[in-house]
Amino acid sequence: MARVRQEIWDEETARRYDTPGTGMFAPEVVEPAVDRLAELAGGGRVLEFAIGTGRVAVPLAARGVPVTGIELSPAMIARLRTKASAAEVPVITGDMATATAPGRYSLVYLVYNTISNLLTQEAQIACFRNAARHLEPGGRFVLELGVPELRTLPPSRDAMVWRNEPGRIGLDTYDVVQQHLVSHHFSFDEDGQAHLARSTHRYIWPAELDLMARLAGLVLESRHADWVGGEFTAESGSHVSVYRLPASG
Repeated sequence: MARVRQEIWDEETARRYDTPGTGMFAPEVVEPAVDRLAELAGGGRVLEFAIGTGRVAVPLAARGVPVTGIELSPAMIARLRTKASAAEVPVITGDMATATAPGRYSLVYLVYNTISNLLTQEAQIACFRNAARHLEPGGRFVLELGVPELRTLPPSRDAMVWRNEPGRIGLDTYDVVQQHLVSHHFSFDEDGQAHLARSTHRYIWPAELDLMARLAGLVLESRHADWVGGEFTAESGSHVSVYRLPASG
């Protein structure tokens, strides 16, 4: 059974992941996601797969939405606990593809490319099925995911620079047979010392996601380019896709 590799989500990674007020934690990034998820929850209970340090769950719970999480990394959960108690945001320790939380939910969500941390198609399908088994009839599964940027690769090349700024270089390398990319993050301190962090992902095309959803008994309800409902086009770099579990009867 494939699992996200827990060892890469250690205490140091959890510390670097949290950037309050900036990056993925910036209000202009978080608030539209929280607005849309609160709307989709419709007053019901919600479950976040790979809840991490609570970037989305904590502000969502602060709005009165009952949030439960599943998270593989104890270090991430420990950092979440500095922001919200177990009573406020309960968390089950485990793999988002297999771990179960008690009860049923009106909404399950998985944000910021996290499904790509599952490195096989089998594990990604299992994640969809796990979402479906947690949903009430008529409930929704929401995914935020980037679109593979293979069109930008020069012919016969397998690497692409996606960031080049003072002190930072970002480089992705692609294995188009396995649908894997390795994201390399180089940073340079004031003494010129280089630091490298890597993460491996399995990228997924939107059409493949839709088939995974159908295998789990879910149907596509909507797809937009962002959390505020922008039109999804061939030029969109990411998408927010909403799948629904049909109501019984």
